[in-house]
Amino acid sequence: MKYAIGIDLGGSHTLAAIVDERGRILSKFKRELTAHDPSYVVGEIAKVVGKACRALRGKNLVGIGLGSPGNIDGKSGVIRYSPNFGWHDVPLGSLLFKKLDQRVHILNDARCAALGEYEHGSGRGTKDFVLITLGTGIGGGIIAGGRLVMGAAMGAGEIGHHQIRPIDGFVCNCGKTGCFEAQASGTGMLRHALALASSFPRSVLLAGDPAAWGSKMIREAMLAGDGHAAATWDRWLADLAIGVSNIIAFVNPEVIALGGGAGQADKRILAAPLTEMVDKLTTMSPRGQTKIISAKLGNDAGAVGAATLAFRGGIKALR
Repeated sequence: MKYAIGIDLGGSHTLAAIVDERGRILSKFKRELTAHDPSYVVGEIAKVVGKACRALRGKNLVGIGLGSPGNIDGKSGVIRYSPNFGWHDVPLGSLLFKKLDQRVHILNDARCAALGEYEHGSGRGTKDFVLITLGTGIGGGIIAGGRLVMGAAMGAGEIGHHQIRPIDGFVCNCGKTGCFEAQASGTGMLRHALALASSFPRSVLLAGDPAAWGSKMIREAMLAGDGHAAATWDRWLADLAIGVSNIIAFVNPEVIALGGGAGQADKRILAAPLTEMVDKLTTMSPRGQTKIISAKLGNDAGAVGAATLAFRGGIKALR
């Protein structure tokens, strides 16, 4: 059996997973990040990779892959821009090579998650697949004709930053107004809840500190019959439907999988009503042809995808 190490680099932690050829995780090693200085982050990555390598001693290690936030030069491993880390032109690939004495294949973290879901999760068996991660922001990846779409400068798949409400929407962290991410991420759900709060003075949500609100809390309040939470969910779902219908118009996938914290809801309150709303908004593609489901790999998708990148031999093999 062959193995790869998949590294998931997040804003608050880094994780290295030992993954076999079938996409199964054998072990995971995690360290919290307390700073984003490149040398510090590289040192923390080296620690979790070192633990994974020691656990693999005597076994067939094919390679190491890493999913990082930001836009990445696939050839050099330079992180051109990562707003999550405040990085500009950080040579992550060469820094890791110096530290580990081994090449690390680097790809955007959301594209890694899409690759993992496509190979070993909700996209398995398809040729045209989209992963949408609904968390603090919206990330994603597009598989078309069995290949990960990366674009001319590795920027394809930034589905969170197409505008769905450019006139009256929320301001996005990217600077634009009404981005899909600003409206339909987990954070977007909270912004809808705040915008509606004055109309529901007896809302159970208002009994607590709005800073503690989360998508799970809103979902649970909605299921318990709270009007504020229900109105929030409806507005959020409407914006999600606009963005998803646009994606269907762009790439016409067989399956759209919803990942991230806000995407892991019962299909009766998320996938089923969303599908109905999306079908009404779909015009130029046959309606009902795209399945909308919850992603299967959960928080492991990024690490599994990074390992898949290593198994394939890096970005060149994806083109």
